[in-house]
Amino acid sequence: MPAEHEMDINSNASESIHGALSDMYSREKEWSEFEKTRSGVKGLVDAGIINIPKFFILPSEEQLMLKSSSSDANSIQLQVPVIDLEGSRGDRRNEVVAEIRKATETWGIFQMVNHGIPVDVMNGLLESECQFHDQPKEVKMEFYSRDPNKVFQYYSTHSRESETALWRDTIICNIEAWTASPESLPPVCRKALRSYVEHAMKLRDLLSELLSEALELDHDHLDRIECMESSKMVCHYYPACPEPDLTIGTPKHSDPYFLTILLQNCIVGLQVLNDDHWVDVPPVPGALIAIVGDLLQLISNDKFKSPEHRVLATRYGPRLSTACLFSPRSENKYRSYGPIVELLFDNNPPIYKETSQGEYLRCYISNELLGSRVLTRFKR
Repeated sequence: MPAEHEMDINSNASESIHGALSDMYSREKEWSEFEKTRSGVKGLVDAGIINIPKFFILPSEEQLMLKSSSSDANSIQLQVPVIDLEGSRGDRRNEVVAEIRKATETWGIFQMVNHGIPVDVMNGLLESECQFHDQPKEVKMEFYSRDPNKVFQYYSTHSRESETALWRDTIICNIEAWTASPESLPPVCRKALRSYVEHAMKLRDLLSELLSEALELDHDHLDRIECMESSKMVCHYYPACPEPDLTIGTPKHSDPYFLTILLQNCIVGLQVLNDDHWVDVPPVPGALIAIVGDLLQLISNDKFKSPEHRVLATRYGPRLSTACLFSPRSENKYRSYGPIVELLFDNNPPIYKETSQGEYLRCYISNELLGSRVLTRFKR
């Protein structure tokens, strides 16, 4: 190879590396300046931005993948199951259990109507979340934190290792901890949060029984193994986005817990992956959504499916979603869970090794940016 040609190649490579490092520095600098404002993504929208900041923009190849998968014509033929829980404590019990069994085995997600949580309680929670985000910046700044030890956290999502920030603002409430210090909750949403959680815990108890029976176990089996005794609440606020094709609200993931109960408002955006197709999960008036978590798939020995799902950015908003994520209590954080013995036979041996909620979460967080399913790491 001629020396001058080799020099050109080295020069081009050097320029490429320099450009990438410069772009990374620019993103980090922009993010740092944005973070200092503590105004969140909503603050950008309120300021009237027309173009989203660079640190929200997905790499071009991810944009293309997002566009192609979002316009999948085959997904229109698929519909997430909607299950009526009316009579699930009475004469429709067997029918409801059969529907849940089919939904959890084929989808891992289903919508629920007549679930027992009053519409005014659900709407009250969503309204209180809007009221929190609509407060003056000076009031919200008091709660802006990523400290996992705090009862209430409010922040925008970004990782220094990832290339893009997510188009959302987030609230996280530690339900187990707030009973001891309710004053840690913002006054504007304190009453609504506590009212909703009281009802959500009752629904969790019902679903625990129905899921146990869907596995053909005693109705109190999941209750006895104490895998869903605690919860944290994650509330995402997705403002309207001026350039939704360039970013995302929540990337593809599965839930690293046992069970999720999700409340969403009337704005679309949630999609679930089923048979390699991204399927919309449209808002159903008065409905809640149940999602099987990775650890429920693990203890069911793959009988139940933990689905990957995501939330697209849209021009409409705000989209609101509130997830109650159920897991063992803090004192059982490192209690081991493996495939349920009653489900194992010679022709159905255990697929997974035992693990704990704490160990699984640690692996999940460290693996989050790699784009692969964490659950497969726990296969025997």
